[in-house]
Amino acid sequence: MPHPFRVLAFSLASLATSVAAAFADPPQSPEPMPAKPKQIVLISFDSAREISQWERSRALAKRTGAHFTYFLSCVFLLSPETRQQYIAPGKGAGKSNIGFAASKQEVADRLEQIRLAAAEGHDIGSHACGHFDGKNWSKADWLAEFSAFRRILENAYTINGISPEPADWRDFARHAVIGFRAPYLSTDKALYEALPEAGFAFDASGVSPGPALPPTKNGITRFALPQIPDGTKSKPVVAMDYNLYFRHSGGVEKPAMADEFADRAYRTFRAAFDAQYDGKRIPLELGFHFTQMNNGAYWDALERFAGEVCVMKQVECISFRDYLARQHPGEAQAAVGG
Repeated sequence: MPHPFRVLAFSLASLATSVAAAFADPPQSPEPMPAKPKQIVLISFDSAREISQWERSRALAKRTGAHFTYFLSCVFLLSPETRQQYIAPGKGAGKSNIGFAASKQEVADRLEQIRLAAAEGHDIGSHACGHFDGKNWSKADWLAEFSAFRRILENAYTINGISPEPADWRDFARHAVIGFRAPYLSTDKALYEALPEAGFAFDASGVSPGPALPPTKNGITRFALPQIPDGTKSKPVVAMDYNLYFRHSGGVEKPAMADEFADRAYRTFRAAFDAQYDGKRIPLELGFHFTQMNNGAYWDALERFAGEVCVMKQVECISFRDYLARQHPGEAQAAVGG
């Protein structure tokens, strides 16, 4: 039979433990997880030539709430009659790797698309003029090319005899273009010496192993198109339609396979997006051209992708200029009327 004093001691000890527990601090709730930032997607277009593609991209933006960056080649603001206005570094007057506008009317239509896009909140950047490879250009060469771009943009209505010129056009042309992407993504040291002197705030000519936060060096924020996994073997490819075009069909048109290529490109874009959305949410950059490669496969993939992700509550599809404005709030944003 248990000793009565041991039973009493045990009972008193249990009671003391219960009382102490009753007056102890309640267990602390776990610290809430910090909210993830919204996933940013940066979609851009190079050269910006075909009027129908301007219209198509603007319609996509209206459906999804996206804002894009258009890197314009200034030769498309010169008609055959005015092409002599452009002289590339080391070239004769009127030379271009990508031609010129087909007519004065086409220039007028493109100027209208630029104005409409800017009024709708899109970003107009520079893709230089004649799409020459500047990897061996000097700082003076780059400054000459940038000067030609700005002069032709500002005087496009006058050069081509198009009237009336909108009252706000010249102010827009002088102040709106703050970003640059080099043709062929080809750069050199001299380019980065010239960019701040030419009034640019960002460059989007880089390529990175994967999505990366853009650094700022010497006043220029440097964006980079990431390499993203593509295909069943997840082989890295630069996140641009032209690179997918070469990966899929060797740069040869294969319209019969357009649906297959579109689906593959979409899955590549979506997998890259999902990896960031479910992970660190580093901004994802995707680059396109107005050219309909493989029967428009990559535009079809873009529209499917943007239609799904740009409308998500935790996603924002914005321009490079928008992104910079968020890093430097309070800076004025140039616009042009519709």
